[in-house]
Amino acid sequence: MTEAQHPEQQTETELPAASCYSVDSYAEPVDAGRWLTEYSELFYNDMDDYWEPPISPSGLAQIARANAYHGSALIARANHVTGRFINGGEMRKRQFQGFSRDYFTFGHGALLKIRDHFRRVVRLEHISSMYLRRRKNGSWRFLLRDNQFKDYNENDIIWLGQYDPQQQIYGMPDYLGSIQSSLLNEDATLFRRRYYKNGAHMGFIFYATDPNLSPEDEEMMKRTIASSKGVGNFRSMFVNVPNGKEKGIQLIPVGDIATKDEFERIKNITAQDILVGHRYPPGKSGMIPQGMASFGDAEKVGREYARDEIIPVCELIMDEVNNDREIPKSLHLEFNLDLE
Repeated sequence: MTEAQHPEQQTETELPAASCYSVDSYAEPVDAGRWLTEYSELFYNDMDDYWEPPISPSGLAQIARANAYHGSALIARANHVTGRFINGGEMRKRQFQGFSRDYFTFGHGALLKIRDHFRRVVRLEHISSMYLRRRKNGSWRFLLRDNQFKDYNENDIIWLGQYDPQQQIYGMPDYLGSIQSSLLNEDATLFRRRYYKNGAHMGFIFYATDPNLSPEDEEMMKRTIASSKGVGNFRSMFVNVPNGKEKGIQLIPVGDIATKDEFERIKNITAQDILVGHRYPPGKSGMIPQGMASFGDAEKVGREYARDEIIPVCELIMDEVNNDREIPKSLHLEFNLDLE
């Protein structure tokens, strides 16, 4: 906080000098890479003997919790595909749901082949693709705690990745274009939370022109403004100025309504960007139509979404698993591909 004194020209009545009291602001620099989601050139980690992903899987996992829209869309897309899973691979739905979550979150999913003593595949299990890395010889390395790892042969893993034109080692999620909107949405929420938590809710300039305001009263007002911080502090101020003039003290709001409107605009615009990045219908995401807008018939939208987005992913998964020569027909995956 700073205080500046601006002496005015003295008159016959010896008016006191005008004073200005303000609160300093601090601009925090933007760290665009703080979520480790910067796309980098693919390079081989010779020390650990695997290809490093172009985007940090840890960063993608963390950003899924950044705001309500992004994480919810990831779960919803995985649930839609899981809901059409009938059976296959001796997997339960919760195991297949893990595969679906990985596929949409990281842009790739992996299934581990469980073999018997004769090396025949007897079932499939989901293995977290967040910790799975590809090696130069085509085999896989699964990262464990304390710098430990477990290696799998190339044929032990069924890998399905979303296409990335810049590299073909790992898949890339299709929502990357909306990551900055996800971060901006989160930043707006955190800013609003800090605003309420630190108690700086006064939002007024106390403008005094009354020459009868004593130095003691002025000092008392300054201390009151400076102390009006803290959790939940919406403090009222009582000011008594003997013989004060009308409008000697004015309360001028500065940006409280504007800040609220700006917050709502940021939240709404970034929410739309996030849903566009996922190609997810706003009517199915829990969003409320603005004004007189409408999201249309929910059943028709659901059928169109299933035909354009859900069923194609189910077909991709079936094609990848069922065409593996080591997978017997008894373990083939089956989905409900009907438009309900």
